Amino acid sequence: MSATDTQDPNRRDFLYVATGMAAVVGAGAVAWPFIDQMRPDASTLALASVEVDVSSLTPGMSLVVKWRGKPVVVRNRTEKEMKDAEAVNLAELKDPIARNANLPADAPATDANRTTPGKEAWMVMVQVCTHLGCIPLGQEGDFGGWFCPCHGSVYDTAGRIRKGPAPENMAVPVFQFVSDTKIRIG
Repeated sequence: MSATDTQDPNRRDFLYVATGMAAVVGAGAVAWPFIDQMRPDASTLALASVEVDVSSLTPGMSLVVKWRGKPVVVRNRTEKEMKDAEAVNLAELKDPIARNANLPADAPATDANRTTPGKEAWMVMVQVCTHLGCIPLGQEGDFGGWFCPCHGSVYDTAGRIRKGPAPENMAVPVFQFVSDTKIRIG
């Protein structure tokens, strides 16, 4: 090595670091559109939860709202409907699980486990037949609950499957009372 062949190790290290950083930034710029497209769009986020005013529902009345693209029925049950649902022998149920997202997955399908404590008159559930996804008719069928005319599934006043090909009770979504007259679903 001669006196004129000087090498600057600091310059070489800088070039390596700068090249590496440019590669990282370039990879990030290429990957960002793929990562960004995985986020839910605004319409999906808007449906993540919905507040429902139930002040106008007297006992025996129902209201159907759309949540996450599915119909959710909010029903103010009558005393008779509640008593009928409480009197059901759990051994007679086709599906013994509550299917209530507010409770542990193995909670039994009692009437109390299909509602919320202190608000037992209020039934909130996804009004979709668990057989093939049809929309059952309300206050129909042998048990006064819901009846799916497509294949004959019959649900009681607590949304539990009692007859027909449906394998499970209708689902109870995550919900809570934010006031005496408002329910937040989701």
